[in-house]
Amino acid sequence: MVLKLFKRQATPEIERDELGRRAVIDIRHITKTYHMGDVEVNALRGVDLQIYEGEFVSIMGPSGSGKSTLMYILGALDQPTSGAYYLDGVDVSKLDEKQLAIIRNKKIGFVFQSFNLLKRTTALRQVELPLMYGGVPGRTKRAKEALEAVGLGKRLDHLPSELSGGQQQRVAIARAIVNEPAMILADEPTGNLDSRSGTEVMQIFQTMNREKGITTIFVTHDPWIARHTNRVIMLRDGAVVADRKVATPLIAGESERPSEAEELEGVFQDVYYGGEKEEYN
Repeated sequence: MVLKLFKRQATPEIERDELGRRAVIDIRHITKTYHMGDVEVNALRGVDLQIYEGEFVSIMGPSGSGKSTLMYILGALDQPTSGAYYLDGVDVSKLDEKQLAIIRNKKIGFVFQSFNLLKRTTALRQVELPLMYGGVPGRTKRAKEALEAVGLGKRLDHLPSELSGGQQQRVAIARAIVNEPAMILADEPTGNLDSRSGTEVMQIFQTMNREKGITTIFVTHDPWIARHTNRVIMLRDGAVVADRKVATPLIAGESERPSEAEELEGVFQDVYYGGEKEEYN
């Protein structure tokens, strides 16, 4: 079943960018409509998007822009109403719930703002869990290597209550990468951390992307975080309104953070020109 699922499907030719990198994510005119009684809410309105292997991308947008809906679809946690979504060559939009669960385990590494760790489980066992669900042999060795990669080789037997917030998020990152997924999908990964811990976590993401070529997607409202990535995609009213490369991405720990107001004004005013001030909160 697993082998059959991950054989390349009969899809249109895989998109490639100017560097020859194939599209890990290829979204083609997806829509998402929610029904609330007699009211239709069009959360996504024909989104087309490609993200290529090795990219480090931020998806941004004000409240109600559709970025959370897009995140759920990218993470195979929800299905589009129409359109196609190819993840690493697999048309995810055509899969059933069981197949989606396999996709989430094999192809996507999740990192959440709230860490989502089991309270009574050691760091090592936390990282082994995706491997256990996937029936992967050599779980302990691989989990140790993943924890060592995020600087927690001496914290293998610690419970979440014995770790700082930054260390807990490192465990979550190790859990995300242990299956060697096609991409990491991170929802506000520094949102619950102090500035020092947030910087350390960002350094880990940048290092993994730069040295291992791990395709990484941040969903964030924070323009300072977005400036540490290589490309920013902006959503508004369920549509992509801007998609641009960051000319000079910031290196975590090397720049002092300005006020959020200055960031929004200086970096994104051409996208948010019609927005209301309260959208930025």
